[in-house]
Amino acid sequence: MSITQIDKQYVAGTYNRFPVEIVRGKGAECWDAEGKRYIDLGTGIGVTAFGYADEAWQAAVTAQLSAVQHTSNLYYTEPCAKLAEALCTRTGLSKVFFANSGAEANECAIKVARKYAAEKKGADHHVIVTLENSFHGRTLTTLAATGQEHFHGLFQPLTPGFIHTPANDLAAFEQVLNEHKVAGVLFECVQGEGGVLNLTDEFVLGMAKLCAAQDILLMVDEVQTGNGRTGKLYAFQHYAITPDVVTTAKGLGGGLPIGACMMSQKCAAVLGYGDHGSTYGGNPVCCAGALNVIQRIDDTLLNGVLEREAYIRQRLSGYTVTGRGLMLGIETTKPVGEVITACRERGVLVLSAKTKVRLLPPLNIPMEILAEAMDTIVEALK
Repeated sequence: MSITQIDKQYVAGTYNRFPVEIVRGKGAECWDAEGKRYIDLGTGIGVTAFGYADEAWQAAVTAQLSAVQHTSNLYYTEPCAKLAEALCTRTGLSKVFFANSGAEANECAIKVARKYAAEKKGADHHVIVTLENSFHGRTLTTLAATGQEHFHGLFQPLTPGFIHTPANDLAAFEQVLNEHKVAGVLFECVQGEGGVLNLTDEFVLGMAKLCAAQDILLMVDEVQTGNGRTGKLYAFQHYAITPDVVTTAKGLGGGLPIGACMMSQKCAAVLGYGDHGSTYGGNPVCCAGALNVIQRIDDTLLNGVLEREAYIRQRLSGYTVTGRGLMLGIETTKPVGEVITACRERGVLVLSAKTKVRLLPPLNIPMEILAEAMDTIVEALK
């Protein structure tokens, strides 16, 4: 049987895969089993920040793999400690809990908010407020946090204690805070799975002010927006806010599974011994890869992200483009699936987000390869 046939017979049918078997890649390019070349503007949904087979990342991972591939959290390892130090130093946050995915990082954030509120105000202050069109993961709890009803229907009852309010509607947000006993607020600065929708400065700053006044934890989900994707190390840095909790994953590991929940000094001591844990959390190989990624996201790289964003927007003048940095959504005039198929047939891999074509290219994609890809996208959009 072919790989496609084996997959269909033995792998759970939870994915609607494209008819492409990727066998190798380098940078922004990859090749399928028949030798066809593609330019990948999806990066594994924002994961392979520096593209395929990045040599510096490979070296860091391989060196750690050859030393210690795993040890339990009963012991210390250098990659875990150094990555936590780098994240805290670069963000101004104080403590990190490492998990294996964005959903797990968000689960940790929710636990931090509820324990903080229970200790400060009482156990009845447990409500977590999220935004409509948000996406926070696929566990039962992070599905409950996700503000999209079509994710909820098949898995009732979901974890209680979540309220969704419209994005960019500060009056509605304030009303929710006044009517409920809220522990924390969790939001994405750019809603990725919800359609690459930007939050306004006024709304984000307003939320931050209201949360500070009521001692409600302000928590930013940077699973997709983080690690250089929007032109800052983390998207909250575009705003004049200081979050209490920041979660991230995807691009952090560069291709290995890792998530992080970062906590400010305000709530750094909330989780004590035995309150939370993860067998693979802080795995030294994953942390070595992530540390290499974080160390290379400097001002030069971030300026390059913004330069590439400007180029993409210029090439797409005449179309509505949402998002920030290299996390962009394109409103199409024909069905998004047709555009994605046309791009793939011409050798460019793109994604969807609701009714939009979504672009998540490598942060360092060469300009000549990006130009080639944009030629294809512009033609497919016609």
